[in-house]
Amino acid sequence: MSELLKKIDARTKLAGTNKLEILLFSLGMDHRTGRKETFGINVFKVREVMRTPEITSAPEMPSSVEGMVSLRGVLVPVIDLAKYTGVVSDSKPDIMIVTEYNGHTQGFLVEAVDTILRLDWSAMRVPPEMITSRMGGLVTAVTELDKGTLAMMMDVEKVLAETTLIDDEHIFMSIEPVKEERMVFYADDSVVARKQIERTLNAMGVRSGVAINGYRAWEEMQRLATQAELSGRKLKDILHLVLTDVEMPEMDGYMLTKMIKSDPRFAGIPVLMHSSLSGQSNQKLGESVGVDAYVPKFEPQKLSMKIREMLAI
Repeated sequence: MSELLKKIDARTKLAGTNKLEILLFSLGMDHRTGRKETFGINVFKVREVMRTPEITSAPEMPSSVEGMVSLRGVLVPVIDLAKYTGVVSDSKPDIMIVTEYNGHTQGFLVEAVDTILRLDWSAMRVPPEMITSRMGGLVTAVTELDKGTLAMMMDVEKVLAETTLIDDEHIFMSIEPVKEERMVFYADDSVVARKQIERTLNAMGVRSGVAINGYRAWEEMQRLATQAELSGRKLKDILHLVLTDVEMPEMDGYMLTKMIKSDPRFAGIPVLMHSSLSGQSNQKLGESVGVDAYVPKFEPQKLSMKIREMLAI
């Protein structure tokens, strides 16, 4: 297990190359389909992989939350991914993947881990409608492995949002609207994250454009740039801020930022990175490709305050 994670040390060199490393895992043979699916999670989010420790049950938890474990004195919630995804299997989840999002640690129970795969984000495709429908929007990207099998990137943000059950309506109600007309373009492959960004911008009264990954965002923003040129206006007078996630199929946030910062038409338009990769090293990687500021995901107040600050309103 330790040999598997030694490869993680090289991941910090991937920023701006449109590459990523994913840890492949399985949830067991699904009796409903007769298949053993392969899933993936970005290595950036993996703290460690271990044999499943003793789990203490906790009251009033969603059915897929097995309970809590103590890791070096810290209580960590444990989610059974097979139960969450509806996989019906006789396999026991012997492995726990310990992950970190926005400074919060949680464990995911899986049947087995396979390997760490390095590939280009361009090899990660938007999932076809059939997979999106079958998996309930849980898969954000797919890539083809050897022998024609598919690896599916799991929307961990969706998993966490639906297993924590936090009522955040009051947070959006306290966001103050802006007084001047502004436009923000945002890109994120997670449906949960897109909905939260949309609610934040709507509460602020800010117009917006949206794309489900960096590649499509770049296409849309180039169209905006062309429209600005044809109308004799500067793009920065039309588009005032770009908000981007890091992990996205086809083109990640680092590469999108490099494209924006290397195109003179986008001069004067700041890029705000919005990610659940909350470590200082990830922020440094963003700065290395020209990101102007960073804000963690799933904190609408912080997001609205940072947007207001960057729009100078």
